[in-house]
Amino acid sequence: MSETELTQAELFDVFSNARRRRAVQYLKRQGGSCDLAPLVQQVAAWENDTDPDDVTRTQRRRVYISLYQTHLPMLEDHGIVDWDPDGHKIELLPSEDRFEPYLDRQLENDRAWHRLYAAVTTIGVVAFGLSWLAVGPLTTGLAPMVALAICFIVLVLSVIQHVSRRPNMDLPFGLASR
Repeated sequence: MSETELTQAELFDVFSNARRRRAVQYLKRQGGSCDLAPLVQQVAAWENDTDPDDVTRTQRRRVYISLYQTHLPMLEDHGIVDWDPDGHKIELLPSEDRFEPYLDRQLENDRAWHRLYAAVTTIGVVAFGLSWLAVGPLTTGLAPMVALAICFIVLVLSVIQHVSRRPNMDLPFGLASR
């Protein structure tokens, strides 16, 4: 089946599995081709949230078997990769832009945004509680300024997260996104 014949439903089906998404993402990072061993090593590292050098033999074997028997043949059947099981060579076929939206972004550089949002929310709740009780410096006169500052911090964090997840985004005023 040719890649151009894939429907959106087929693309969702193919990329519904994280291991297939990670395999294609790794191939993209390697310029479109690699051997099976480094692919297995990196996918196992991503799955186990560890450094590739720290992946155990069991973790590698589990990833190797499923890639070899299931995922790479499926990607090949759908015209996304060219897979040579005997030579253990994998090549990403052209026109990968079509399935870019289905891939995991920033696998290695995930930031804990939920922690930042939780911290800002906690500060806001504490500030609100103190101003409501009129305790300390947060009297009813300062409460609106504190609320405005917290809203501004949340806005800045949201913009930073948005820009960081879109590395090729064109920004105004000649600013470059990562």
